[in-house]
Amino acid sequence: MNMYRLHCHNTEELYDFIAQHHLAQYEHIFVQVAANKVDQLELRKMIGLLQRYLPQAQLFGVTYGEHFGFDDKFFICFTVFEKVSVHSVLLSYEEFANELELVTYISDTLITEETNLLLLFTDQNSNLHSLIRHIPLANEKTVVIAGRINEGERLFSHEGFVTGGMLAISFNGSAFRVQSSHPFLWEPVGTAFRITKCSGNKLYELDGKKAIKLLQRYLGKEFIDRLPFSGAEFPFIIEKNGHKECLSIVKANEDGSIELNGYVHQGEKVKFSYVHLTSLVWTISDELNKLTKKYTEAIFFYRSIAVQGYAYPVLEQITTTLEQVAPTFTPFIFVELVIKDRDIRSATFSMIALSEGNQNGENSSASVSLSIPEMFQGVMTLANLMSTSSREMERLRVHVQISQSLFEHNTDIVYSTDLHGNFTNVNPAFEKILGYTKEEILHTNALKYMHPNDVPRVSRHFYRALRGKIQYYNLEIPTKSGETLLFQIKNVPIIVDGKKVGIYGIGRDITEQKKAEEKISYLAYYDPDTHLPNRTKFMEIIDEQLEKAKQKNRKLAVVFIDLDRFKLVNDSIGHYAGDEILKQVVQRIQHVLPAGAYLGRFHGDKFCLLLTERTDSEGVFKTAAHISKEVMKPIVYENKEFFITISIGISFYPNDGVDKHSLLKNADIALNRAKQSGGNRIQFYSAKMNEETLYRLEMERYLRKALENQEFFLCYQPIIDIHKGVIVGNEALIRWRHPKLGLVRPNEFISLAEETGLIHEIGRWVLVTACKQTKKWQQLWNQQLFVSVNVSARQFQHEGFIDDVKQALEQSQLSPNCLHLELTENSMLRNLHYSIQVMKELQQLGVGIAIDDFGSGYASFSYLKNLPVNILKIDRSFVEQMHTNSSDIAIVKAIITMGHGLGLKTVAEGVETVEQLELLKMLHCHHAQGYALYRPVTAEELSTYMTVSHK
Repeated sequence: MNMYRLHCHNTEELYDFIAQHHLAQYEHIFVQVAANKVDQLELRKMIGLLQRYLPQAQLFGVTYGEHFGFDDKFFICFTVFEKVSVHSVLLSYEEFANELELVTYISDTLITEETNLLLLFTDQNSNLHSLIRHIPLANEKTVVIAGRINEGERLFSHEGFVTGGMLAISFNGSAFRVQSSHPFLWEPVGTAFRITKCSGNKLYELDGKKAIKLLQRYLGKEFIDRLPFSGAEFPFIIEKNGHKECLSIVKANEDGSIELNGYVHQGEKVKFSYVHLTSLVWTISDELNKLTKKYTEAIFFYRSIAVQGYAYPVLEQITTTLEQVAPTFTPFIFVELVIKDRDIRSATFSMIALSEGNQNGENSSASVSLSIPEMFQGVMTLANLMSTSSREMERLRVHVQISQSLFEHNTDIVYSTDLHGNFTNVNPAFEKILGYTKEEILHTNALKYMHPNDVPRVSRHFYRALRGKIQYYNLEIPTKSGETLLFQIKNVPIIVDGKKVGIYGIGRDITEQKKAEEKISYLAYYDPDTHLPNRTKFMEIIDEQLEKAKQKNRKLAVVFIDLDRFKLVNDSIGHYAGDEILKQVVQRIQHVLPAGAYLGRFHGDKFCLLLTERTDSEGVFKTAAHISKEVMKPIVYENKEFFITISIGISFYPNDGVDKHSLLKNADIALNRAKQSGGNRIQFYSAKMNEETLYRLEMERYLRKALENQEFFLCYQPIIDIHKGVIVGNEALIRWRHPKLGLVRPNEFISLAEETGLIHEIGRWVLVTACKQTKKWQQLWNQQLFVSVNVSARQFQHEGFIDDVKQALEQSQLSPNCLHLELTENSMLRNLHYSIQVMKELQQLGVGIAIDDFGSGYASFSYLKNLPVNILKIDRSFVEQMHTNSSDIAIVKAIITMGHGLGLKTVAEGVETVEQLELLKMLHCHHAQGYALYRPVTAEELSTYMTVSHK
């Protein structure tokens, strides 16, 4: 990027400059022109020359009617970009029905994802805040700058002059870097005025007075004579939506109203403001220091008229300093500047540092030393005086308002007394809460209204407060109606001219707070439903009893009690009814507890019992059995009987642990063993249990990393057509080879995967892997080859299972009819209605459904007619005894006959002899698998079989 600047009087100089710098060769050029006292003919001639010799350039210019820092007719800046494209459009407001339509056109025409800078310049007194609020930011680095030129000046581009419209310019490029600074440096001064009458941008009255009169009073007649320039120099500040905005006064009307460059609403407040020179210098110094640390190739500097007056000499010094950082273009002056990046705001000036590429170098040669000219030191002092006085007046006003508001509107009781304790004032809350009116309580003694026992204590606090020490204490005060309320009192001395004349008292009613604290304290330690100690409180009880047991060398028993399958009760009758039954269970347990027993609720339907007496094994077992027997008695709720059983796990101090954590952990292990054994059991802890638990935890940890470490692999056992003797499909069987444990059997980890929920992730992997491998075999040998995949009960019942199947088929491109899912009876009967719905969806996809181990379950035949299945896999237990047991032959024959009758394929599992195979052939079984045919092998080994069988 390069910047070339030219001061010239005529087009000949311009032509020579273009030729000298070979500007015509560049593709991306942005030309800015400040024209000083130029007639229209000269200006058109200059624009024409630029169009002729630089047709690729985008042009932006402003005409001025007086000198603004240069004597030449034209001040022209050529910014040449290597990679950044510049686009512009000249728009007339008349072409658009409304502001939103205009914004939409700009967005569609100029803004892309690579737009980092958007310039909008207008000659109309439009609401720039409203306009750019609707301009979308292309990315988080996009900066939008909107400026309005002064009345009498003209805006132009290579397309011509702007009349009642706007010029929009966008800068686009992924390598384009924009570092911008747009400070809001207006300092509010004086009091705030409420708008009491207005219409649009016309302001008629402030604080009920004519706006023009108020301007004359505060700013003088000269201010009005110099409008609109003075209005930009000393604008109004208004706060809207939490942001400060500048509203310049642009015109004073004969009817006493004034016009602003934005809209206002009745009730809003405005303040006069000015640009604080110190803030201006500090801000610029800070921004220049930042710029010197970043790579900068060019700077555009757009300023507001607000810094064109008394701040102009400081601005000249700033401009000189900017030139030391990078080539800078500074002549443009706007009546109003509005910026949008992460926020929308007015700006005193806009400094835009530009660069291309990713250079990280510094502008180390730049000097950032700025100082205020001596001639302005007096102005600076006056500005500081104004600013400080304004802030202190505002603080005083706010302090008075706050003090009054604290007294009148405070929800706490507030009162004052003289040196003898007689009331001198009370607030409305005092009257409302205590029931006394101000008239009946003033000039009476405060001690009269409290309990006699509290008088000495309150008197001590009163005299300590008079000695200068703030007092805090709680006090019960009877109301006029006789109710006693608890207050938190604060007493502070009242000091006037250095003398103590009384005290202020503030009292907060903490009656309900005290009740709430007591309730919270109770809830923190006790279960709200059963009123038993909760886990936190029970842990404290165990700590106390353990300490006593250690001192007296006694045994303790920790007993976990868990209700068996209580979730079914909640699911069938609802949680509220379940809670009522739970309370009855607790009452029964409490009814049979021995002396020295502590019962607590840990969570849900799990309780902990601590026994401190008769803690030998026999005594504890009898207590546990007594509890279990009592709980098992029928519970009647809403004329229905419920039968509850419990599982109990027991650990002993010191045999099974010497601290509460180990005792609780080991009792929990025993409880889990009781539940795993079917429930309704009493189980003592043993070290073997702990070893088994640790082993399961270790296995779970290994299992969680098995997929990530690619430790799983699939084996495939061929399924043959009994009558043709050819392989028609394969059953996919998961295997796990762990680097430390070696080959882990499926029955050792499948149940653990189901318990931990890992079965869903593992099952998805098996589906995808088996389908992909089968698709490969189909492409090589047999297009009709199918694969059977076992699905666990928990996996099948998961809500995302259908999506897993669809994803596996989509990824592998395997035809759905070549995928058979093998389900056990338990997985289908767990939630029969849901299972049938899922199976129907699978069949609609074309996926085959097989009942695995058919005939081994108690409900197979009764449910078969309702299940949408395609295949029956005859359980191996019937197949292996066929040649020696006639009853097994009859069962197998019945299954095959039933399968034929229902149109189902039959597959015999566990075929281990030729005799078995021949019998199955005679019984017209369709398919078979087993060691007599093929053992499960890896995909690589099976590929060899497939190759041989298809030669």
